[in-house]
Amino acid sequence: MKILLIEDDSRTAAFIIKGLQQEGFAVDRAADGEEGLHLALQNSFDVAVVDIMLPKIDGLTLIERLRKQKFTTPIIVLSARSSVEDRIKGLHVGADDYLMKPFAFSELLARIQALLRRAGAQSADPTALTVEDLRLDLVRRKVYRAGKEIELQPKEFSLLEYLMRNSGRVISKTMIMEHVWDYNFDPQTNVVEARICKLRDKIDRDAEKKLIHTIRGMGYVLE
Repeated sequence: MKILLIEDDSRTAAFIIKGLQQEGFAVDRAADGEEGLHLALQNSFDVAVVDIMLPKIDGLTLIERLRKQKFTTPIIVLSARSSVEDRIKGLHVGADDYLMKPFAFSELLARIQALLRRAGAQSADPTALTVEDLRLDLVRRKVYRAGKEIELQPKEFSLLEYLMRNSGRVISKTMIMEHVWDYNFDPQTNVVEARICKLRDKIDRDAEKKLIHTIRGMGYVLE
């Protein structure tokens, strides 16, 4: 899952980024509202975390502009302003949640996960992803095929989660690099191919029905 963090304070940003990456998220950071607006409109994110006190474009104005541009990604506001009026204003301009500074990372993580569950509420079980007999438990971070647990490395888990959230859709190498590895596409690297190969070996090796497919010249699909 990919998070957009718009935060001008470098220490706060580093704290959040480190925590999110340890939880398996990819994070793009903008240091001001103008850069945040550009990133949000040019890329795909699962959740945006936006500070209120930003240079160039303040957080509330930024959120208002994003919503007018049909930006539907869930947004969490970070703010040192604790009054009821400030919280109401943040929600009115389009934020989905409001977290006051200082905050514990565990609370920010819980709120991000809650928004992700809400976004996937149309699923029968928003805490898990299922394709055929493959099940990914988002809470316990475990994977099962035909009821048998499969041990995955953290990056393999993130890759499988991304593929399952986009089940039936062809995902390009560039998209995988941006969402799972959190850096821009390098045409010379074979890290995606190598990790797909390992993941396919674990997921499909002992199964009659193969789920991970290579679409030559286009990317990969799980279906």
